[in-house]
Amino acid sequence: MRDISVLNDIIPVGQFKSGLAKYLKEIQSKRNSLIITQNGKPAGVLISPAEFDDLRQTKFFIDSISRGLTDSGKGNVLTTEELKSELKKKRAAKVG
Repeated sequence: MRDISVLNDIIPVGQFKSGLAKYLKEIQSKRNSLIITQNGKPAGVLISPAEFDDLRQTKFFIDSISRGLTDSGKGNVLTTEELKSELKKKRAAKVG
């Protein structure tokens, strides 16, 4: 995600409504964010579908790491042999 340009990336809702198609094309081609204001205050953010997917993947990755660190801190860990055994059981369950 690139930096937000106050001049170009923050627009009032009325301006957004009148140029909707233009702004949708712009966020897809430039992969930028668009902050939409209402009564002078931020009311929403428009991002491209690709940027949304990237943000979700990043959040999923960070959440996975956090869960792993929490498990490790609680001692919820497996040895290599235990892990191999668990994976073997899961693979067998999928096939059978």
